[in-house]
Amino acid sequence: MSDVTTGVPTGDSAPERSPVPAPASAPPAVEYEFDRDTAVRRTGPGDYRAELSGGWGIGHALNGGYLLAVLGRALGEELPHPDPFTVSAHYLSATSAGPATVRVDTLRAGRTLSTATAGLYQTGPDGEETERIRVLATYGDLAALPDDVRTSAKPPAMPPPEGCFSAADAPKGTDGGSEMVHRLDLRMDPSTCGWAVGTPSGRGEMRAWLGLADGRAADPLSLLMTVDALPPTAFELGLTGWVPTVELTVHVRGRPAPGALRVAISTRNLAGGFLEEDAEIWDSEDRLVAQSRQLARARIG
Repeated sequence: MSDVTTGVPTGDSAPERSPVPAPASAPPAVEYEFDRDTAVRRTGPGDYRAELSGGWGIGHALNGGYLLAVLGRALGEELPHPDPFTVSAHYLSATSAGPATVRVDTLRAGRTLSTATAGLYQTGPDGEETERIRVLATYGDLAALPDDVRTSAKPPAMPPPEGCFSAADAPKGTDGGSEMVHRLDLRMDPSTCGWAVGTPSGRGEMRAWLGLADGRAADPLSLLMTVDALPPTAFELGLTGWVPTVELTVHVRGRPAPGALRVAISTRNLAGGFLEEDAEIWDSEDRLVAQSRQLARARIG
């Protein structure tokens, strides 16, 4: 039989139809630790909530570069431009794992650059809210920059990754390091590892190949963490213990190419219990993609 209006066979005379194949399901999205642990949720204009992860801990506090990336994530959500160009942070008090609030105040949103301040806050057991970090940042679009490069800077000379030391090569293995070491694929230049065996060089230098342990590719946001990811140069000056950051300024110069990064950090002046650390980050195409300077407090004696 056929439907008199459409001519389509109906009833018992209708031919069997081949089942329509189900659409192929997309592979599950990979959840990288860095993205999960820097995630922010917008709760109002300029207001974000974060859950800070203890996996980025250095002793009893969280790593300053990781925290800067959390703030950078909120800034990127709030501002009309995608990439951090310059971020200056003042660390007011130690930050712990757990809930936090980030508040962003946009100062100017121009055609090529936008600028804002941001603060990271935590509420203590007494119910009092404390500001942990205050940031001033300018964002833009790194993809829109011209390709012209004129520089006298050169990538750090260091052995290939297979000729460097990983955390597993330490006397106590990975169990003797910080929680953050498990998040990283860090290969230290042997000439900057004397501190690990009790013979620091005294030169105040650290160099390493660095990637994220779960394979996440580097990007402008992760560079904010990378500048603060190596052991303190104070260790190679013969000092030990926590070296808390007082102020950290990062300049992001380009989007890193795929592959491991090379990080070189140096200190030239330790005086009055404070030292500076100058960092350069180079990508796999020998491009300088980030620079930073921080002032840190060193424990002497």
